[in-house]
Amino acid sequence: MNDIVLQTHGLVKRFGGITATNNVSMTLRRGARHALIGPNGAGKTTLINQLTGVLPPTEGRVELGGQDITALAAHRRVALGLVRTFQINQLWPSLTPAQSLALVVSQRLGRSRRWWRPLGADDAVLAEVATLLTQFHLDEQAHRATRELPYGKRRLLEIALAVALQPRVLLLDEPAAGVPAAERGEILATVAALPADVSVLLIEHDMDLVFSFATTMTVLVNGTVLTEGTPEAIAADPQVRAVYLGDSMAGIRPGH
Repeated sequence: MNDIVLQTHGLVKRFGGITATNNVSMTLRRGARHALIGPNGAGKTTLINQLTGVLPPTEGRVELGGQDITALAAHRRVALGLVRTFQINQLWPSLTPAQSLALVVSQRLGRSRRWWRPLGADDAVLAEVATLLTQFHLDEQAHRATRELPYGKRRLLEIALAVALQPRVLLLDEPAAGVPAAERGEILATVAALPADVSVLLIEHDMDLVFSFATTMTVLVNGTVLTEGTPEAIAADPQVRAVYLGDSMAGIRPGH
């Protein structure tokens, strides 16, 4: 059985005379814990925008579960199970985590016209929301307005909302960005505990998070794939150290 869930073939994106991604071919397998790393300006966000349908590639194609989705709109990719979180969280400030999750779950179940009803009015939605609140350590904040939550909790809520869509592929775009050091451990543990059947592509600069989570890593430099391999191989690669990791690897052991 083919276990490839997401694949790119020779993706190129040009902006005038600038080539932001250059012949990027990458494979994400079922249940993957795959990290995409590289210096600022490497083309990571441009690549993710092509995967999600925000930007059309100049050349190349994107396949989800063997289906060519290169020309599909972003919302149609979400419906097929390709879901993304963002570097800057995209939340409803006035809603509580429970309300936000109820809205997304109701929409997914085709009950979006009734999302505003009291949570207890729909047992299926209520049960799923309760599970998600516990899974993402949001029980105590369930009924506080999102704008009042600590930043780390807002990041957790954003991941919870993405998981509520039951994705086949989850793209985590810098989930630890802006999170205070004291709250990063919770982000790390929650990402590590994501459902095993969800294939995850993580874009992240926090090397503690990357090396504790990923089993495969792709290094992007100047829009081109420099190398790909296990965390151990990437950590030991002199090219990667020279162009990106450098001293940031001090004290980090892959898998810990």
